[in-house]
Amino acid sequence: MMKWKIVALLASLLVLPAMAADYKTIDWDVLIPEGEKLLPPPQVSHDGDLASVPQPVGGVNKKLDNQDVRIPGFVVPLEGDAKKITAFLLVPYFGACIHVPPPPTNQVIYVSYPKGAPVDDLWDAIWVKGKMRTISSSHEMATASYSMEAVEVSVYEE
Repeated sequence: MMKWKIVALLASLLVLPAMAADYKTIDWDVLIPEGEKLLPPPQVSHDGDLASVPQPVGGVNKKLDNQDVRIPGFVVPLEGDAKKITAFLLVPYFGACIHVPPPPTNQVIYVSYPKGAPVDDLWDAIWVKGKMRTISSSHEMATASYSMEAVEVSVYEE
């Protein structure tokens, strides 16, 4: 019986690194379809008069649907409590949904993380690992062209 436990443990040690390697690290430009990559980025403004400017709508990269990815970004909290955030928007730069207009829809990812990420870890850049979907959703702060069910959220380290 002990022999099988050792075999199972060794097998899991071989499989776990392979499972971790299945998440492809991507950058934000991958979320933009090829035909849109040459368009100029929207201007960021701190002027409240632009509040009526609509969020730019961007297309999605359909190749990312159902892909296991890892992407860095910043958090705009949506759901949770004083200790943990369970749903948030992931954006490419700090304060993205505070500035007007918000980033294009294809530069916003709605992330669901039922396990919850500690609030203290979310003020700096983070890594999110999970399954990317090309499912859009609208929220008070912005519309997201992508969604992810996160399996891991961690502090950004290169």
